Amino acid sequence: MTSAASDADRLARVALSRLGEPGDPRFAVHTAQMGAPAFHDALLHERDPGSGVLTDVATRLAAMQPERDLELAARLGIRFVVPGDAEWPEQLDGLMEAGEVQRRGGPPLGLWAKGPVRLDRLAGSLAVVGSRSATTYGGDLAAAIGAGVARAGLPVVSGAAFGIDQAAHRGALAVDGLTVAVLACGVDRAYPTAHRSLLDHLAGHGLVVSELPPGSAPTRLRFLARNRLIAALTRGTVVVEAAVRSGALSTANWAGRLNRAVMGVPGPVTSAQSQGVHELVRTGAAMLVTSPEDVLELVGESGAHLVEEPRGPERQRDRLSLRHQQVLDAVPVARPAHVDSISRSAGLSISDTGNALVRLRAVGLVEADGDGWRLAALAHH
Repeated sequence: MTSAASDADRLARVALSRLGEPGDPRFAVHTAQMGAPAFHDALLHERDPGSGVLTDVATRLAAMQPERDLELAARLGIRFVVPGDAEWPEQLDGLMEAGEVQRRGGPPLGLWAKGPVRLDRLAGSLAVVGSRSATTYGGDLAAAIGAGVARAGLPVVSGAAFGIDQAAHRGALAVDGLTVAVLACGVDRAYPTAHRSLLDHLAGHGLVVSELPPGSAPTRLRFLARNRLIAALTRGTVVVEAAVRSGALSTANWAGRLNRAVMGVPGPVTSAQSQGVHELVRTGAAMLVTSPEDVLELVGESGAHLVEEPRGPERQRDRLSLRHQQVLDAVPVARPAHVDSISRSAGLSISDTGNALVRLRAVGLVEADGDGWRLAALAHH
C-alpha cells in the first residue's frame, strides 16, 4: 500500500479507534491538532489534552495491541486506510467543518475496508438510503435508481440494511455495477445476518467499509455515526421512503451540512413511510427526483446527464401555424359554415381564411361539405 502515513500514525489510529466510539468529535479534534501519535501518547501517560473527559484511559490503551489487530485483519483480507494513504477518500475531510449532531461528528480516524475496490473510487458516488420496512413501490424505485446510476458508472453506496438499502445494492448488482456497503459494525461481521451472502459478495467484488475495528458489534449510536460517513463519502444522497423518525433522515441531514446534493423520492401522500421524505422536499432540504435520470442530472458530471423536459405526444394541430390554428378553432364540428362566417369568427380576411382551409383540408383536419366547411373526424381528437 503506497502511503505517506507513518507506521506510528497508523498504529496510533488503530489503538484510538478501539478506545473511543466512532464519530466522537473529541478524537477528531485532538488528532487533527496534535497528530495521532502525540494524542495517543498523551492519553497513555494520562496527560489530559484539554477535553477534561478523556482521562482514566491509560490502562485500557496500554493493553491494546494495534500491531496484532492489523495482522489479524490482514489475514481476513481487511486493510486499515488512513489519511496519507493513496486511496484515502479526501472528501471525508469535509466532516471537520460540518459540526456535530447528537455529539457525533468529525472525520474518522481511519477506515477498515474489505474488498478489491479502492476507497478513492467513491469521490463521484451516490448514496441511496431509506426505510427498512420499505413498500414494494419504494423497493422497486430504489432498485431502479441503483441500477440506473450504476449503469452510468457511478458507485452506489448504502448500508446493507433491510428494505431500501438492500434494494439499492441489488439494483446496482443487477447491471454488474459497483456498490459499496458502509457498516455500523466491523467489516468481518454480517449485519443483518440475513444479508451475509450480499455482504460476502460485496467484500469479494466491491467494498465493505467501517470506521469500527473488526469484531465490533452494531449499536444504535454507531448507526448514527455511520450515517455521516455515508453522506461524506458520496457526492449526493437520495432518500427513498423515510418515516418522520427514520435514520435515513440523519444521512440526509449530514449531506446537507456537507453541501452535497440531497434528493427525495416522493411517495403517496398517505404513506407513513414517505412522510419524512415529503418534509425534506416541503422545507427545501431536498430536491424532488423520480428517476435515475433526475439523480444523474444532479450528481453526474456537469452537462453529462441533462434531462429532457417531459412532453405529451405531438399532435397534428401542434405543427400548425398560429393563423391556421385560429381558422381551425373557428370551424364548426357538426353543421358546416361558409368561409365568410368562419373568417368573422377567426378575425381574419376571407382570402386568408380560404387559403388556410385549403391547407387544413390537405392535412385532413377539415372537410368541405357543400358550400361550407366543418371539422374532419381527425380534428376532434
